[in-house]
Amino acid sequence: MKKKGTTVVKKPWGSETIFADTGLYLGKILTINKGSRLSLQYHTRKHETLYVQKGVCLMMISGRRRVCRPGAAVVIPPRTRHRFCAPYGRVQLVEVSTYHPNDTVRLEDDYGR
Repeated sequence: MKKKGTTVVKKPWGSETIFADTGLYLGKILTINKGSRLSLQYHTRKHETLYVQKGVCLMMISGRRRVCRPGAAVVIPPRTRHRFCAPYGRVQLVEVSTYHPNDTVRLEDDYGR
């Protein structure tokens, strides 16, 4: 295992808690503050699966809007445009992905990144 324990990374939209970092896969908990959203993005190689743990998340995937409630799971293959939003309240997502930690192509971003 590459890292032990958890690492919390502050983000302008909330935070990421990295709970698994093996060099083979990453496991994160994304906490999105009410009224915030992640950038519209895609990954060239990273494959993600997300599980809604808490809150109601508005997901935009390949141009389609989808409201996801706790218990919903979504698969995001490489090159899929996506954005996660928390318009109704705080959201907590569990993300498991292939190990490509710096593979984000931002198309739109509310925070000037």
